[in-house]
Amino acid sequence: MCEALPTTRPQWLQALRDLPATPNKIPAFFFAHGSPMLAWPTAIAPRAGAFASVHKQMGPEGPLAQFLHDFGPALIEKYNPRAIVVFSAHWESPRNQILGKNASYCRLRFTSNSYTSVTDYGEQNPLLFDYYGFPEELYDLKFESKGDSSVTGEVLAALQKAGIPSRATPVTEARGADGRGFDGPGLDHGVFVPFGIMFGEKLQIPLVQVSIDGTLDPAREWALGKAIASLRSQQILVLSGGLTYHNLRSMTAFVEGAANSAQKEFHQAILTALQIEDLEKRQKAMYDLTRHPGFRPSHPREDHFVPLYVAAGAGEEGDVKILSATYGTITAAFGV
Repeated sequence: MCEALPTTRPQWLQALRDLPATPNKIPAFFFAHGSPMLAWPTAIAPRAGAFASVHKQMGPEGPLAQFLHDFGPALIEKYNPRAIVVFSAHWESPRNQILGKNASYCRLRFTSNSYTSVTDYGEQNPLLFDYYGFPEELYDLKFESKGDSSVTGEVLAALQKAGIPSRATPVTEARGADGRGFDGPGLDHGVFVPFGIMFGEKLQIPLVQVSIDGTLDPAREWALGKAIASLRSQQILVLSGGLTYHNLRSMTAFVEGAANSAQKEFHQAILTALQIEDLEKRQKAMYDLTRHPGFRPSHPREDHFVPLYVAAGAGEEGDVKILSATYGTITAAFGV
């Protein structure tokens, strides 16, 4: 067990410095991707109510933004990756199909022909502003990056070798609704918002996004990560973004001081599980987290939590190092 987990800037800077420089086998990372609030200028941010307290914690001057600002450059400097493969809580593989609908209902059923999507966007990755009701400034954000068909091919080959159905998604194919009023392709805000802080407005290396398993089942997410683990030995940085607290029905609890006892105990349970050295015991403890009494108060839906399992699967062999233990925004390296 760690004697003192990093919750302050000096502590997480030391944790980042302590990561071994292993460019030939880069760890896989689960990181707190935040929300559009990270880019919400303080000058126009809410000054009262729940949003105001959350903005102080999760906005551009809060601890998460400070951590991401340190996290990105450390990854590039330490590992010099040739590409980044990223998973986000905001892109799930399709798992339902419409059988029929009329004016009063729409019937859905599980379909076995689901597939994992991998972007193949070419020379410029578009951005999908997949959020609504924010100030106009948040729809003018800039983040430039490029795809790479060869990297997409490497991801597809790894997934298919593991028996996971997958396909490339071209820039001509819409993947979701955009808050600007249309359906489109693109990297979602779980990627471009934190990456803009981590890497600046332009990323110099190729970036490919992969959808998480639409069942949101921890074992299937773990298997998804494990399927692409070999990419880590090919100088590819694997990042999986989500949040360890995400309950929009209880906005104030994004701030630890306003969280209830179950939510705080769940946060501690995550940290405890990640620090278990034995792989089999750690995996069981991590799976058990979704049955913790504080899980549902922290995650009414699993989508923001299960990217943790993708990173854990991708870095299954090796140690886990907690880089930030801040409440609700844990970041950890797997396969160290």
